[in-house]
Amino acid sequence: MTVTAAVAQFAAGLDKDENLKRLVDGIRAGAERGAELVVTPEFGMYHDPHHVGDQSYPEPLDGPWLTAVRACVRETGVYAVVGMAERTDGDRSYNTEVALDPRGEIIGVYRKVHLYDAFGYRESDHVIPADVVAPLTFTVGGLRFGVMTCYDLRFPESARVLADAGADAILVPAAWAVGPAKEDHWETLLRARAIENTSYVLAAGQTGPDCAGRSIVADPMGVVIAAAGEAPGVAVATLDAARIATVRERNPALSLRRFRVVAAGDPDRLD
Repeated sequence: MTVTAAVAQFAAGLDKDENLKRLVDGIRAGAERGAELVVTPEFGMYHDPHHVGDQSYPEPLDGPWLTAVRACVRETGVYAVVGMAERTDGDRSYNTEVALDPRGEIIGVYRKVHLYDAFGYRESDHVIPADVVAPLTFTVGGLRFGVMTCYDLRFPESARVLADAGADAILVPAAWAVGPAKEDHWETLLRARAIENTSYVLAAGQTGPDCAGRSIVADPMGVVIAAAGEAPGVAVATLDAARIATVRERNPALSLRRFRVVAAGDPDRLD
């Protein structure tokens, strides 16, 4: 049982039409290379890290941007994960990832839980931290995929919850900001999440000048099997259920662990 998947990377900016073109180009490029699933970056709809653009950019899930993306997905016949700013009734939006099936139907939504209030930045000034709810997972070709977003990567519990939900592969759309040691943290953490969960990890990041790019696919042993470097483009890899089974037989860490993940505030939490 195998699935061919692609991570597409590009730099989104303040022009929604141009961002849409870049995202559509990435999905089409992945499809042309045989991908059944294409993962695109966080905030692919609009990216304004310096808050200099029109702050009315968030859209609802039935807005024009996602509607156009859904049409592209129907055209290409792939599964896709895309990132957008989702409008709310208040001044702040959700940082939202949407999973689409080959018919362009929405099969799941993940709103970012851990916001990037770090390294001198405050994502929470403009984004609402989502409640901890059931994780977003979906199946392609017999493999189970789970979704988290960017800064969630620094919280191993986020990935472990997806593994507990049966994820064979963890998807990480991101706009990983550049900075001292940040690129090293990016790949180190991605490989760590793969190793500790004995799962594939597929990370799609925005490219420069503000973000690191370096989208990768890591296998369940943490081996990088595909990478996109720093420039816009796609990386494609084949994910194999047999590889997951072999690694989990050799390293049964998920079955041997003696702890479980409980959300902060959960009444069952042991304090």
